Amino acid sequence: MLTAKRRLVEAATFPSGPFLAGVLGLVVACGLTGCGGLYYGITMSSAAARVEEARVLGAETLAPYEYYYAREHLEQAQFEAAEASYSDAAHYAETAEEYASKAVEVSRAAKRSAGSQ
Repeated sequence: MLTAKRRLVEAATFPSGPFLAGVLGLVVACGLTGCGGLYYGITMSSAAARVEEARVLGAETLAPYEYYYAREHLEQAQFEAAEASYSDAAHYAETAEEYASKAVEVSRAAKRSAGSQ
């Protein structure tokens, strides 16, 4: 009796055979086609927040190259996403976040040096 229950629990807990193959196929298909928008969305959100942080810190004047480079890449990411080119959009968003981070660092350093004088 106990072994029959154990087999039932194991069968319910660890799928195998055609069901497992179907689930794996679905995961692979999602990875190859439909999840680019998800990665873009996460990357875009992070980049937009970082660009806004740079703007609030005054990067437009303290780190103009880094700030405007980030902002333009953010806009290009939005354009690429509108065209459903999520891989390119994510790449532009990553670059935007990288340069926005640099703008934040430069702005903070400029404010620190201005405060120490």
